[in-house]
This record gives sequence, structure tokens and C-alpha cells, in this order.
Amino acid sequence: MGTGAWAAEESEHIPEEEAVDVEWSGNWVAERLGVELVGDGELRELLGLALRRNPKRAHLLVSNVLGKHVPQRPSVVHGVGFELGERVRDLLGEAEAGRAVVLGYAETATGLGHAVADGLGVAPYLHSTRRPVPGVAQAGGFEEAHSHATSHLLLPEDPDLLKASSDGSPLVLVDDEFSTGNTVLNTIRALHARYPRDRYVIVALVDMRSEADQGRLAEFAEEIGARVDLVARARGTVRLPEGVLEKGRALVSAQDADHAATAPPAPRSVPARVTLDWPAGVPDGGRHGFTPAHRAALEAALPGMAARVADALGDARRVLVLGFEELMYAPLRLGTALEGATTAEVRYSTTTRSPVLAVDDPGYAIRSRLVFPAHDDPADGPGDRYAYNVAGGGFDAVVAVVDSAADTPALHAPDGLLARLAGHTDRVLLAVVPSYVPSSALPQDPPPAPSSGSASTSSSASSPASSQVSDPALPPTPRRILSPAPDTSPAPHRQETAMLPEPLRGPAFSSYAADEVGWLLQDLSDTQLEAPTEEREEAIQSGGAHYAESLPVEYQPSPQYQELFKAALDTSAARIARAVGTVTETVLAERSRSGGRSGGTPVLVSLARAGTPVGVLMRRWALHRHGLDLPHYAVSIVRGRGIDANALRWLAAHHDPADVVFVDGWTGKGAITRELAAALEEFEGFNPEIAVLADPGGCVRTYGTREDFLIPSACLNSTVSGLVSRTVLRSDLVGPHDFHGAKFYRELAGSDVSGLFLDTVAARFDEVADAVGAEAKELLTADRAPTWEGWAAVERISEEYGIHDVNLVKPGVGETTRVLLRRVPWKILAKRGAGADLDHVRLLAGQRGVPVEEVDELPYTCVGLIHPKYTRGATGADGTAVTAK
Repeated sequence: MGTGAWAAEESEHIPEEEAVDVEWSGNWVAERLGVELVGDGELRELLGLALRRNPKRAHLLVSNVLGKHVPQRPSVVHGVGFELGERVRDLLGEAEAGRAVVLGYAETATGLGHAVADGLGVAPYLHSTRRPVPGVAQAGGFEEAHSHATSHLLLPEDPDLLKASSDGSPLVLVDDEFSTGNTVLNTIRALHARYPRDRYVIVALVDMRSEADQGRLAEFAEEIGARVDLVARARGTVRLPEGVLEKGRALVSAQDADHAATAPPAPRSVPARVTLDWPAGVPDGGRHGFTPAHRAALEAALPGMAARVADALGDARRVLVLGFEELMYAPLRLGTALEGATTAEVRYSTTTRSPVLAVDDPGYAIRSRLVFPAHDDPADGPGDRYAYNVAGGGFDAVVAVVDSAADTPALHAPDGLLARLAGHTDRVLLAVVPSYVPSSALPQDPPPAPSSGSASTSSSASSPASSQVSDPALPPTPRRILSPAPDTSPAPHRQETAMLPEPLRGPAFSSYAADEVGWLLQDLSDTQLEAPTEEREEAIQSGGAHYAESLPVEYQPSPQYQELFKAALDTSAARIARAVGTVTETVLAERSRSGGRSGGTPVLVSLARAGTPVGVLMRRWALHRHGLDLPHYAVSIVRGRGIDANALRWLAAHHDPADVVFVDGWTGKGAITRELAAALEEFEGFNPEIAVLADPGGCVRTYGTREDFLIPSACLNSTVSGLVSRTVLRSDLVGPHDFHGAKFYRELAGSDVSGLFLDTVAARFDEVADAVGAEAKELLTADRAPTWEGWAAVERISEEYGIHDVNLVKPGVGETTRVLLRRVPWKILAKRGAGADLDHVRLLAGQRGVPVEEVDELPYTCVGLIHPKYTRGATGADGTAVTAK
């Protein structure tokens, strides 16, 4: 394969005085098949030639300005379509242009049609699609005779979009080329029978009709009784010699034999995600319609999205923004904004279904080809997909832009698109645009019962990072879907994912990097949820409130406590790294045996928030030791209320449930283990087992250690957990189609040690690698059946101390720390002789006036007891005095 930045340079406009120095990218085909391209002087700048394996047409006209096969400057691609739209507006006049509707063709012209609609300025846009969406009524469909994938569907959200208005509304049809005209004319004929109108305008980059076909347009207009105009950037025709189809087939076969498949290069980089913060309510494209209001909202959001991508690109100098099949406009506009946000050289193209022969010759339009499996669960079944002129294009970074329906395990697989790209560039970024489905395809649920003080009955339609109160004076926000079209399997929860936003990611939500974790939560940062610890405890124990309905006031550690945390971290980092490695290696080994849709690659799902730092560390271990980029999400689980069912629905729509591994920090008495098992009975395919760093309670099979030791991430609250609060579940804030909530404490950034904790532990990975290997091997052959020793101990302590409620007994270092930070503690039981692991517990207990009682025969290092009959009178009005037993 040739090297250098050849893929796009040949496609830029070249002044006539320099054109003699550049070989036309159709020479190779023209010389071997005798094909001639004749027409306007600009035609050869606009088009090159290639060959494809197609029984109906051997040659392919390859556009240099469409942004499909040939990487081009995004501003050039958008500008060409925009200019055509301006010409249509001039042709129609302002009045008719204001009533026009634009229709583009999938997959090649979806972006071009958008740009034409932009040039018209006030026209709504719709493009045909090959992706069916159950529940959306078809407004039409047609076949494309010479295409490799023929069926087109028209699925507008507004059923009246294609109807002609009483005062006339021209229909503008946009395709990349107008050759025989059969596809466009058949579309007009079908739509005219259903939605008759007086005027149609056909728009194409090139009008390539033969002389025989040129008279058909006038005849057709007369036949349907309407005016039909044609607007094209250039005109010409292709002259084909006799027997060209047979010669083309033979040439393709010979080239395929000469270029036998070779192993793709190993990845040079690990793909990373970049969060776009796509504007709420804006569709990903025109599959169901795209209005001028959508266009305005997107324009306002583009600079911010481009800035986030530019930051992630770092010092990249030559960047390709790569779209995905029909998803052409979103990455195109991101590319145009990126041109203004960075000094890098930016190019744009998209992946495609179309199989084209690649020949590394300057006189051929398709110089290289990447092949990878389809990754959006297409309705017509699996198949190969392609990216052209990427390999050898000299790109030091590629930004792959897909919709969330295509963000599947196949995209991330070893033979998937991201891996193929990583073999040819030093940096691959993945940007995901939320897939949109109209409300007509969503289940219609009865409205929730009103409640006083309700902030929102369902905030999932808003931006993932917002918690705005819905305003009845505003039009309803269109809903978004983050999954492929619901499958036909019986799982009813798959139908409800349409209401759910994509995961929250840092830095917009949490101080963790965007690729470290996606939070399946809604952001309640602007909602007042904190209550004094004593008031919360009294309400919880009286039955007046559940602990998940409010948050404790965030504990602010003293300088002494902060120093204690850092000392504990330094002391325990290697021990934690060893436990992280052991549990991760155990998970990888177990999942490689069981497998799933991803071939055994686990999807980490941490239980927010104690499990989330552990999930991040497990992900880092897998990446550092094995080069595995494991997906990681955080979900909410609430004792007595269960796991977030909507989060499970989202996971089931995006991943094989068999691949999901639930992760937590540690076990106490096993209440959450039981809660998860009960909750998953209603969801097929998920494994209810939890992988934990430490399992002192003997509650799980997959763990790093069963010792009860100090995990520094238990010493603090949000400042060691990405600045994210404990999760919240309250009916007036969390609607039936919402994720559970949480807050992002941005104001505590100065005290944040989340990154310090992760980096300090990860720095010890290599040091403990040998010990981890031996320990994991031993565990995999050992009897790891849960003993539930901790539960028995908790029941005994509950009765012995007259508490009679196991929920008020919190065993283990981590749980005891939580009692001291969040609840009203009664006393602390410490294992006699426990050393430095309890230094922070003793300090906190001293600050709150809580006695520490040393006891024998304790299976944990310590146990925290919450006062069994809490009132402010029992403990003192300030909540610090403690009534003795």
C-alpha cells in the first residue's frame, strides 16, 4: 500500500494551470475498459472511476466532493450541497422555497440532501433509509435498480410531511448522480400517486444521462401532469464500449486474485471515547425528518462539540472524521466545526455497504479498502462493510462517528471497525450520536400520578446532563432512542429503551475521564437533596423516608483525616493492586469459558458508587495487561428497592446480558448480593453474581481477597468517587422511564482525590503481576462457594446487642466507614489487635464521640452499629452524644 496523504489531495479543486500535473483518478479504468467520461470541464475534478463486483454495472463513478469514498475537506462537501440548495431557492423563488420539502437518498446522498436543505434555508428534510423502525408507518418505499442494496423506506415522524399543502409545496429530490433517472422518476411516480403536487425539482451533483435518456424527463412530466426541473453541478455522460460488463468482471476477478487477502496490521492505538453532548431533542439525521428548528439547535451546539473533539485530538495534524453509512450529516457538520476549532488538516468520509475494488494506483479512485463486519444489527442480516482511502491516507487521527444503535460489541470486536482503523493511525476516537426514533414508535404509557413538588415526571427527554423542570408552555421534546430497532424476542423490557438517554460521562458528569465509565444515571446536580444526618436517621428509622430519597451533607475531611487517607493509600496501594489484578484475571478467565455475543469480552457494570472506582481499576488492569478496552458502566442499586430496571434495559439493548459482570467494592453481610439476585429474576440472560475487590462476608464466588482490610476509596465520599454522590431514588424526581439520579459535586474539585487513588494503585500493577498470576490460577481451581459467614455473624451481633435489625449492623471496614460518614453511629466493634487498617475509623469515631469497643472472635476487622432507637433526644440534639447500651 502506498503511503502519504494521497487519499484526499487529488480531490481538491485544482486550478487549470496546474491540472496537467495531476493524474485523473479515472485513467486506470478508462485505459483498461475503454470507458470514456465526457462532459463539462469540471467533470473530471468532480468524478473518478473505479470497479465493483456488481452484476448490473461494472464501473462506479466516484465523487471527489460527496464525502463517501474519497476523504475531502468537510467545508467543501457541505459547501457543494449548500450551493445547490441556493440554486434551488433561486429557481423556486422565496415563496415556494419556503413551502418546499427536501428528500434525499440513502445511503450515499443523505448528507448531500441535508446540505441542499441547508442551502434552501427553511425546508424540512427527510431521507430514505434501509433501517426499518417498528411502529413507524411507511410513507412510501422504492427500489434502486443498480444498487447493491435495493430497498428504500420512507419513515417520516410527521405523517403529513410529504403531503402537498393547499397552496403548493414543491418536493426537492436529491441524489449524488442522475444517470438513467430510473430511481428518481420511480420515486416521484410512487409519491405522486399518493401525495400529488404540482412541482418537483431533481438535484444532483452530476447529470450523467445518455442522449437516449435525456428526453424522458419532459415526457415524464407530461405523464404525471406536473412540472419537473433538474439542477446539477455538472453535466456529462459515460460512454461504454461493447462487452464492458464482461470485461469489468474479468478485471475485478483478476485483481482480486492478485491482491489475495492478507492479515490486517495490528492496532497501533487503543480507541478512546469522546463525549459529544449532542443537543437534546435533535435527531441524528433525516431518517424521520429534520426541521429548521433542529438545524438551529444543532448549529448552536456544534462549536462546543467540536471543542471537545479538538481537545481529545491533542497534537494530531491530519484528522479524518469518518461517518457511518446513512449517518453522514452529523459527522459532516462536526467536521466543518472542527475545521474552525483546530489547526489540524481535517478530512471527512464515511463507511459504506458498497463493495468496490481497491487498486493502489494514482489513476484509480479507490486506493485502499478496510473491510469489517456490520455493527448495527442490520435488518437484512450480517455482512461486510467498507471504509475506502483511509489506509495509506496519512491520517494520524481518526474520529469515528456512529449512532448509538451501531455502538455494539461488533464495533469494538478484534475484527471490528475500530480495530481496523487502529491498524492505520496512531489515534482513534469514537463519538456516539444518540439514535432517534419518533414518538409514534414508542409505547404509550399512562401519565404518572401527580405529586406535589414534582420537579419532573420524566426528565429523560432532556439532556443527559440536565435536570430541568419541564415547562408546559414549551413544545414537547422529541424522544430519543439509544438502541437498535427493538428485536422480536419476547423480552418486553427491550421496548422501553426508547425513553432512555445515553450514559453520562466526564467531564460533564464526574471527574473520571469519559472512557473510564459511563454513568447510567440522570443528573440531579441542581436539585437540593441534602438533609442533616440526624434528621435523615430519624426519618429513616421511623419509616417516614427511605435512605435513598435524600443525601447526607457531604463530609468535608479535616487536614488530619486527609493526611491519614494519603498515608493509608501509600501503605495499601500494592495490596489493592493485587486484589484488582486477581479479581480481573478471574473474571477474564471465567468469561472466556462462558462467552457471549462478544466472544467472552466482559462488560463491567459497577454498582454506583462504591463499585465504580473498582470497575475503573479493573478496566485499567485489563487494558494495561492484556490490551483489552472493556466497556464500563455504573448503575444504581438501592437496598429494598432493587437495581435500576431502566439501566438493565439499556444494557440489554446495547450488549449481550451474558457478557455483563456486576462489580462492587466489597461485601458486608451480603444484602446487596441478595438484592441483585432478586432483581435479576425478571431479566433474562444476566448473571446475578457480583465480582468484588474484597469479600470478607463470604458472599460471592469472584473476589480479589476475602480479607477485611482498608480500601482507601471507602474512607471518603464523592471526593474519591469521581465527585458523584450516592444514588437517589425518589418518585417525584425519577419517573417510570428515568434512570435513578445522582449529583455531581463540581464545587468540590479542589478536594478531589479520585484520580490520585486510581493512579496510585495502577502504578503498582507491574509490581504485583507475578503474585496475581499465581493467586488467580489458584482461585480458579479452588472451592469458592459463598459461605455466608458474614450474614451469620451479623445476625448474632444484632441479637447480642439488642438491635434486632440486621440493617443497622454494618460489618467490615468499608461499611463501618460509611456509618461514621453518613449515619448516626452508636458504637464501633473492633477486632482485638486490629492495627493501621482502623486508624481512620478511630479518628472518625473520636471526632463524633463514638466509642470503639474491642472484641474477640469477630470475623471482620470491625463492625459499625447504628443506634437501634434513634431520636435526637437519645443521642443529643447535636447528634454526637451517644447513649450507652
